[in-house]
Amino acid sequence: MSVLHASRTLKTCCGTHIVHDGLSDVSYVLLPLLAQTFGLNLAQVGTIRTAHRVAMAAFQLPAGLIAERFGERNLLALGTLLAGFAFIALGYANGFWAILIALFFAGMGSAVQHPLSSTIISHAYPGEGRRTALGTYNFAGDVGKFVFGGIVSLCVLAGISWQAPVVGFGIAAIATAIIVFLWIANTHTHSSAESSNPKAKISGWGIRNKPAFAALCMVDMLDSMTRTGFLTFIAFLLIAKGVPDGWAALAVPLVLVGGMAGKYLCGVLAEKVGVIRTIVITELATGAGILASLALPGMATFFLLPFVGVALQGTSSVIYGTIGDLVDDDKLPRAFGMVYTVGAVSGIIAPLAYGFLGDAIGIEKTLFIAGCVVLLTLPLALVLRAAIGHGSARATA
Repeated sequence: MSVLHASRTLKTCCGTHIVHDGLSDVSYVLLPLLAQTFGLNLAQVGTIRTAHRVAMAAFQLPAGLIAERFGERNLLALGTLLAGFAFIALGYANGFWAILIALFFAGMGSAVQHPLSSTIISHAYPGEGRRTALGTYNFAGDVGKFVFGGIVSLCVLAGISWQAPVVGFGIAAIATAIIVFLWIANTHTHSSAESSNPKAKISGWGIRNKPAFAALCMVDMLDSMTRTGFLTFIAFLLIAKGVPDGWAALAVPLVLVGGMAGKYLCGVLAEKVGVIRTIVITELATGAGILASLALPGMATFFLLPFVGVALQGTSSVIYGTIGDLVDDDKLPRAFGMVYTVGAVSGIIAPLAYGFLGDAIGIEKTLFIAGCVVLLTLPLALVLRAAIGHGSARATA
């Protein structure tokens, strides 16, 4: 693929990521508005959010498997189209069940985006530059979270009903689906043609080094557990330290601002100093940052959060950029689907588990455990070093 086509592919996938992550996370802003409009109770609000997240988690791996036959570009366009129509339906919803169904289908449509866009970018950047490209792509997703949520907030402040921006988001997603179909080459067909030599093909999951891939999945699981656990409970820690509620409410946005920079910078760092060193640096920094947030006074912890976010969010760019080193190109969709599913399921389980733990032993001890758990990624990095450092990632497992 030419440099021009690779750049256009990356820009298109970044735009798609902005739209899908915007659609996914704007629900944080919409749910209170929906509850007020339709008189929903907290159980109904929680059910709606869970249905959306479960749909996203459950359909990522199937999306990767289906894309191997249907084509990554084609399925990405179809999923984006589905998410767009689901948001238009949400704009005309008249109650709990209509909202639940609309957001379930929105989650199903958005489930295709992470594994397939990551695969398309990996095909467009098969060698040097892959991690930087995927880091740029990861950064774009956080932009969507801020932009879409900001649009809804501004509309509400201006006296515009929430339905208007929601329908607008749906139309934007439909337009994005058309752009994806027209601007992205069918990289699935391209890679299949290049690997038509039977000797070049790898059957099954196409994993070249199974221990290394398993270690990468474990790193992703522990990293996701720590990230979602910290984001869920950091505001509670600040409140326990005596930080005013208004300031504590800014905790997660501060972490995410740092994370936006971290997702890009860590991808670049991995290109410069290597995958293993970057994982060790970011995970050590994450653990140290969480433990420091426990030791420092309340406002000092508050101002530390963007720096914690850089490491906390940044490791994901390194993880996703390494999948292509361990898996045959034809099997990348299912591999990305697997890794993203592991992360999504961990992100659903961790807040629940840490919540029960927090009720039992307190918020500070719980976050101390979270800060220690992330350090379990360090021995796993040694397994990855054996594969990547000695070039065995290219050998059939």
